[in-house]
Amino acid sequence: MDAGGGLSLAELYERNWRRLARLAALLVDDRGVGEDIVQEAFIALHRAWDPSRSEASALAFLRTVVVNRSRSVLRHRGVVRRHQATLRLEEGVVSDPADAVGDSEVVTALRSLPRRMQEVLVLRYWDDLSEAETAAALGISTGTVKSSASRGLAKLEKMLEGRR
Repeated sequence: MDAGGGLSLAELYERNWRRLARLAALLVDDRGVGEDIVQEAFIALHRAWDPSRSEASALAFLRTVVVNRSRSVLRHRGVVRRHQATLRLEEGVVSDPADAVGDSEVVTALRSLPRRMQEVLVLRYWDDLSEAETAAALGISTGTVKSSASRGLAKLEKMLEGRR
């Protein structure tokens, strides 16, 4: 606790860093990059820190930053991959340096879904956020969360149906 009786930034970090790092790692499929994203999120929170801020509010801020920075990383990877495709023609195969978070069939199937569905499913079911919290973290409506989750689960079930 800080001197004013509220939650300190250090306590918030201690309680939530690991969970947020796993969330980021799932979103970007790279543990190290996920950890960097969470560090950046805490730096952003530190810059805007208000000791009277509730833990729920701080976590919502952190999740939003993690999701947005994860999107930026994925966009950057897309640009790099397009550039690498050009290089492959000239120099041969260029490997992808991403450090995979998991190789399970579920994670593999999840990766094949559209990005927004992946984000909704990871936040809603892995991070156990409510529909409203998921919507706030992604900057979308609750209805979009509901429909994306429903469609995403149906697609995952269909992809994994024959593998049980």
